[in-house]
Amino acid sequence: MKSHRDDWRRTRIAAAIAGMLAMAQGTYAVAQDEPASSPSQVMPVVTVVGTAPLTGLGMPLTEVPAAVQVVSAKDIEAQHPNNITAYLEQNVTSVTLNSSQGNPYQPDVNYRGFTASPLLGTPQGLSVFQDGVRVNEPFGDVVNWDLLAQSAIERIEVMPGSNPLFGLNTLGGAIAITTKNGRDNPGGSVEVEGGSFARRSVVFTQGGQLGHFDYFVTANDEADQGWADHNPSRVKQLFGKVGYTDPRTTVELSLTAADNQLQGTQTIPRSFLDNPRQAYTYPDENQNRAIMLNLSGKHDFSDALQLSGDAYYRHYDNDNLSSNVNGDYGSIDPATGAIDTVPAQNAHSVISQDSYGFALQLSVTSKVAGMDNQLMAGVSGDFANTGFTQYTQDAQFTQDRQTVGTGGFTLQTDASTRNSNLGVFVTDTLSLTRTITLTASARYNHASVDIEDLSGMQPLLNGSHSFSRINPALGLTYNPVPWLTAYANYSEGMRTPTAIELACADPAAPCSLPNDFIADPALKPVVSRTFEAGARGTLSSAIHWSAAVFRTDLQDDIQFVSSNGASTSTGYFQNVGTTRRQGFEINARAQTGPLTVNAGYTYLRATYQSSFVEQSASNSSADGQGNITMHPGDRIPGIPENTLKLRLDYAATAKWNVGANILYRSSIFARGDENNLDSNGRIAGYAIVDLDTTYQVTKQLQLFAHVNNLFDKRYADFGILGQNSFNGPGHSFSPDAVTNEQFLGMGAPRGVWVGLRYAWK
Repeated sequence: MKSHRDDWRRTRIAAAIAGMLAMAQGTYAVAQDEPASSPSQVMPVVTVVGTAPLTGLGMPLTEVPAAVQVVSAKDIEAQHPNNITAYLEQNVTSVTLNSSQGNPYQPDVNYRGFTASPLLGTPQGLSVFQDGVRVNEPFGDVVNWDLLAQSAIERIEVMPGSNPLFGLNTLGGAIAITTKNGRDNPGGSVEVEGGSFARRSVVFTQGGQLGHFDYFVTANDEADQGWADHNPSRVKQLFGKVGYTDPRTTVELSLTAADNQLQGTQTIPRSFLDNPRQAYTYPDENQNRAIMLNLSGKHDFSDALQLSGDAYYRHYDNDNLSSNVNGDYGSIDPATGAIDTVPAQNAHSVISQDSYGFALQLSVTSKVAGMDNQLMAGVSGDFANTGFTQYTQDAQFTQDRQTVGTGGFTLQTDASTRNSNLGVFVTDTLSLTRTITLTASARYNHASVDIEDLSGMQPLLNGSHSFSRINPALGLTYNPVPWLTAYANYSEGMRTPTAIELACADPAAPCSLPNDFIADPALKPVVSRTFEAGARGTLSSAIHWSAAVFRTDLQDDIQFVSSNGASTSTGYFQNVGTTRRQGFEINARAQTGPLTVNAGYTYLRATYQSSFVEQSASNSSADGQGNITMHPGDRIPGIPENTLKLRLDYAATAKWNVGANILYRSSIFARGDENNLDSNGRIAGYAIVDLDTTYQVTKQLQLFAHVNNLFDKRYADFGILGQNSFNGPGHSFSPDAVTNEQFLGMGAPRGVWVGLRYAWK
């Protein structure tokens, strides 16, 4: 029987230290009502945040019963991060990254233990929106973080909990991105940057306004060779928007386009750490192409009545080539008696997807029995048609583990899917008194997934699946004085199984990722129930703070169960009963003279709450059949219990600014070690320091530089148990000496970049 007493004692000590630090010094990017003076004299400036994907009348933060975090374009531009996910990891409380794909543009983004990942088959738990359009891909619900230009982002709002207004898959939270327009961003700029890993980038922006019309355009071209072997990236992104605005009406048409080529390095076994830059096998190539048109608008019939909506079309193509060890090497075909002597396989998958949809939302403010009231109601529809094909190719390994094909590609899967999601939602915020506000919300979702075999070889694959549910939410805020807000809320959400999960749910027939399709038993939808309570306020005009405690329970959670180790990435999906993510956050922000300090601490315990059995033959505690048993209280892999973030900004002169980010993450368990008993133990925690600086040479010209991983810390932020087939000389192929090992997703070493930005009006 295991005990977590020591872990809990260490956690309490860390939490106490972090709490004192945060209360004294600061927190991360948490939207607060700005005070004009001391708490006893405060006259707050109202901060308005969105409470749904579409533009609405908005809600004063004092009436929002959740720990919303807001990031502005100015915040991002001050640090010049290489990509937006790196900024989120360093600056947004409760966000962490996993380098499961080995490419900086393709991380798993985790928030409060829920994931938005670009990897097909990863159980998703976050919704991501761009100007009201949900950009989780309908096929697999994945999020491709590389498709939107960082320079196009005006604002990011991170919403916690199972808010039903954000629709399906909002189990643990939503990330709403608002893009720039020419009205608020006149003028232009050119930015160039270069440095470590042969990185170079060019970014162009231009915005303007002529009468009622405005425009904004940004384009960038980025490339680097990657810090590891066989790890280059080429990212080309374009965003443009034209708009019309008069005192009552705003209409905008935007175009988002990308053409990206990304290569990863997979995870590597611990025995490869003599050279962490090497690839386990290669090539692993991912090509993403996308184009999206979004027509959005709003009309104010009066100061109290607004109609908003959008309609979009999106086309997405993905071409993926993965190199793998042949898991059947050396096995005997029972039909022919032949021994499989093919050591390697290449898997080639192609996704072609067309999606489109609409949303309409009506917002009304009025009096109800003399009390202020805001009502918002709407409908939405999202539809998608996807074609998925997968091929395999026999291959041989070279000395450095490159897979070289020995024949043509053979079709394994040719399928089409259709997704249809319809929603009706309503939310009402009622000011019961001057200090107490009640918010009640509900959304009805109906989702259907149709799968059709186009090859003629898998007729059992054909099928239709539908899911529907009403998800409620109820929240309360209390503002006894202008400088303090307390709140509590309860919410429910639902995630429907994706086509990938529905077609890969049979333990007797595991799939590879990207997935083969087979005929499998149906999965149940995942239902989330979230409770959150907290408070936020000011201690003075220069000190802001917030704190929150939260718990989310998932019923019929879906997990990808590994069946044959990291070398072949095979497994299946299954409902595993109840899981739980619970913890607390402490945040603060303080400014004294030229120094601004932000800090955030998160304690998060993510556990299984039901017993179940899975196959994990690479786990040292597995039984003779390769099975392990999970028990209530076992920690979910990949999620750190303790995360501490510290941001320091120092204005050395009127023109020169220096900043530092300090990130600490505690240890995690590897995937495949769901019972927390593997002899490899945990993947160690780590702390890294990043630096950045800007110098304003003239009003138009800025020099900047940033350093990641200043002390060149070697660390891993992801792990999985697997079988290492390369134990021969120089890590060559050794089919007779396969070992069970912990495979690691390594973090990047120190990198230094410098750049120049020239702006004009």
